[in-house]
Amino acid sequence: MRRLTGVLALSALVMLTGCSAGRQAFQPGKKYAPAALQADYTMFRNILEESHPSLYWYTPKDSMDYYFDQGYARLTDSMTEPEFRTLLAYVISKVNCGHTTTRYSKKYTRYLDTLRGIRSFPLTFKIWNDTMVVTSNLNRRDSLLRRGTIIRTINGIPHQQLIDTLFQYLATDGYNEVSKYQQLSNRGNFGGWYRNVFGLPERFSIGFIDSAGRHAQTSVALYNPAADTVRRAPGPIQRFSKKQRRRLELLAVRNVQVDTTLQTAFMTLNSFSRGNLLKFFFKKSFRALRQNNIRHLVIDVRGNGGGDAALSTLLTRYIIDKKFKIADSLYAVTRSSNYGKHIQNQWIYWTIMQFLTKKKSDGLYHFGYFERHYFKPRKKDHFNGNVYILTGGNSFSATTLFAGALKGQQNVKIVGEETGGAAYGNSAWMIPDVTLPHTKVRFRLPKFRLVVNKNIPKNGRGVQPDIFSTPTVHAIRNGIDYKVQKVRELIMMSSSNVKAGQ
Repeated sequence: MRRLTGVLALSALVMLTGCSAGRQAFQPGKKYAPAALQADYTMFRNILEESHPSLYWYTPKDSMDYYFDQGYARLTDSMTEPEFRTLLAYVISKVNCGHTTTRYSKKYTRYLDTLRGIRSFPLTFKIWNDTMVVTSNLNRRDSLLRRGTIIRTINGIPHQQLIDTLFQYLATDGYNEVSKYQQLSNRGNFGGWYRNVFGLPERFSIGFIDSAGRHAQTSVALYNPAADTVRRAPGPIQRFSKKQRRRLELLAVRNVQVDTTLQTAFMTLNSFSRGNLLKFFFKKSFRALRQNNIRHLVIDVRGNGGGDAALSTLLTRYIIDKKFKIADSLYAVTRSSNYGKHIQNQWIYWTIMQFLTKKKSDGLYHFGYFERHYFKPRKKDHFNGNVYILTGGNSFSATTLFAGALKGQQNVKIVGEETGGAAYGNSAWMIPDVTLPHTKVRFRLPKFRLVVNKNIPKNGRGVQPDIFSTPTVHAIRNGIDYKVQKVRELIMMSSSNVKAGQ
């Protein structure tokens, strides 16, 4: 028994040593030599030129060649992984494809996920047009920069110049600025891009408008979570069972609430994923709408970045009043690749495309089923009341297909801001990761170009709302959901008109 105990102890020591060595082996500050960066960059460019279906859709080839050459010319010195990824992000943003983005390596991502005590930019903002407003301040003792404070400068740089600079690193469909404003407004994004582009000094000089409407200046430190943890008052930690956690996760993805006084259902959909669970949710929800004689349905897809187009199509069928197609055209430029071993699941995509695509006279591989097939409205539990779709810059990909298919229908109103995804089409469908061999930095590679409707302008804009509802400083400062407020006004107005006509 003693011998066995010794063996177990030795094994545990070896495992712990191995784990420790593994952790020590990854060096987040490691610099890669120019030759390695150049090799990765050349492969990055070659793969995009070989396989991306829309590389020159919004940016002409001579312009893309210029950006590719410009990026390569900067690889004269060693770079860390974040520095190299930031350079790739700048170049890849010029494709104007929201599905073509860069990612850290898996090891660097795990490092960020497990890191504790990392200091960070302390403020988050809501940004639109020429306005930048504080939404939260991680330094909780700061009494000046509270929610709703208007920001004018950071370290002497005017806020508009900051925004314009960071825009150069953000990928979006076409020329959609609403999407870029929203990306910078999403929690943590502004600080992350600020760090990558400008660096993180110990303190920031912030120019702002004070409560009396005067220009003022203050200095704030980097947020230090370790110090913040020490200051937190100890208290009981609420723990949930696995079943409770699963339920909370599902509620965060999709839920429906009924306001009987308004005869209105509010449906929130933050993803078109979750397969059969979402199908069941739609089935159960629309049955309940019929049984409860609901007259108004609000569908909130402001936080829905997309997912499975089959699920967005299913939701569309519960509401639409005519047959519709997902695509006028859907095609890839190639099935194979000279860089297949670096492309995630390339052989699976190749196999699928052998059966589902056909090479036509234009030399492209068309997904003919979706180019030909019309989907029909569902008969059972079809909703015929008034529908209000809340959209914004995070409404992307499959969500744009949903909003675009219903736009213009008599009983449907789109409320809010334009969608982040382009109305004309996008490059997506199959989107594997590509891993560069030296730095292991990854980028997403859409395989198909989707043209939703060839008859609408290819102007690089999202689906436009029927009723615009945009942020205000007052709404941000007071935590008002201005889009939901606008919809409630519309519903009450509609209900008043119905009563007046009775």
